[in-house]
Amino acid sequence: MIGVLAAMMLTAAAQVQPGQAASEAPQDAPTRLEDVTITGRSLERMIGDFVAEVAEPNRGRRLARWDRSICVGVANLRAETAQYIVDRVSTVAGDIGLRAGTPGCTPNLLVVATADGDAAARALVTESRRAFRMGGAGMDRGMAALTDFQETDRPVRWWQVAMPTDSETGMRATRLSGDCQAFECNAWDGNAMGYAPVLSISSASRLNTQIVDNIFRTVVVVDVDEVSDLTVQQLADYIAMVSLAQIDPDADTGRYATILNVFDDAANTPGLTNWDLAYLGGLYQAERTDQSRAAGRAEIEASIGRAHARARAEADE
Repeated sequence: MIGVLAAMMLTAAAQVQPGQAASEAPQDAPTRLEDVTITGRSLERMIGDFVAEVAEPNRGRRLARWDRSICVGVANLRAETAQYIVDRVSTVAGDIGLRAGTPGCTPNLLVVATADGDAAARALVTESRRAFRMGGAGMDRGMAALTDFQETDRPVRWWQVAMPTDSETGMRATRLSGDCQAFECNAWDGNAMGYAPVLSISSASRLNTQIVDNIFRTVVVVDVDEVSDLTVQQLADYIAMVSLAQIDPDADTGRYATILNVFDDAANTPGLTNWDLAYLGGLYQAERTDQSRAAGRAEIEASIGRAHARARAEADE
């Protein structure tokens, strides 16, 4: 079955048949129509709505992103298909400033193809539950989301774990279950300080913070029967979008030009769009030490606006 899927994915997407021309109206006397008022959204409002719709940070945290590098691994697909996905996701990651892992690296972004997405997701969680819910505050989307990951049928589903991190030292900034200093592991004396990371704050401020949120593990489960109509590029681009950013799996994106629509309108969604690339670019260019959780979203919105302005200027030339 996997070989059949790979062959399907390596073929070009079916071309859209041109629509028939509308018939001409008879040349009768003109008819007066009532005035029509069209209410639209400003570009700024539309961009803000898009970011609000698709972005899903962990509860109580700012938007997370990968820090410096990723290593992409693909399981259960034919070698050439798997390599294409690895290369494509790595290329998109490189374009936004991340370093792709070299051959033989240990994957921290793992794509698993399967004939039964529900069963595969449940098996992964059962076998490595601690890898999905490590117990630290703000590291994942919670138990309800994990149940959704296992039980909601989707062509592609994903789970990410992010770590609150000291931006100056790179050390984690949240306590995990079982944490303690060596001399206190067997001698609890009521002092919680021995059970939590100790951070050195270089400059206290109401406006800035040293703590940032870094994605450090992503698992993507692909149901092969439900993606057989996509090209391998469409699948790889979709995986890139949902694994390089924290994306709401229930986002309603029908009003926007985005790869997230590929399962509803594959013919008109060949790959990552300018909006998608601008979203990722804004996320990875954002200044993350601002205390305001809205600041990162604002920078993403500004990036999309700049991309739109560039496209409009190129069209006018």
